[in-house]
Amino acid sequence: MENKCCCESKRHTYRSEELTKSLISRINRIEGQVRGIKGMVESNAYCDDILTQISAARAALDAVSRLILENHMHTCVIDKIRAGDDKIIDELMTTIKRML
Repeated sequence: MENKCCCESKRHTYRSEELTKSLISRINRIEGQVRGIKGMVESNAYCDDILTQISAARAALDAVSRLILENHMHTCVIDKIRAGDDKIIDELMTTIKRML
């Protein structure tokens, strides 16, 4: 299957159906975690328990970020480098710095 990445007028990335389903599933679980955290705050749950749940939600978001970054590197970054666009490296480094 051909990699498709960012077109010039609108930036889009190709993701396989399998990856898209996995990401959506993970994001749905994170959304549920966040709603749970909200409920804990509303019910005056113990602070440490809330912080534990926040940490779990953050870890889940980090996992989603890593999957998206991996796909980005295998599609957009490679395609742009092959096309002679070395500016993508600066963009990638900025993104990685933001993630760290």
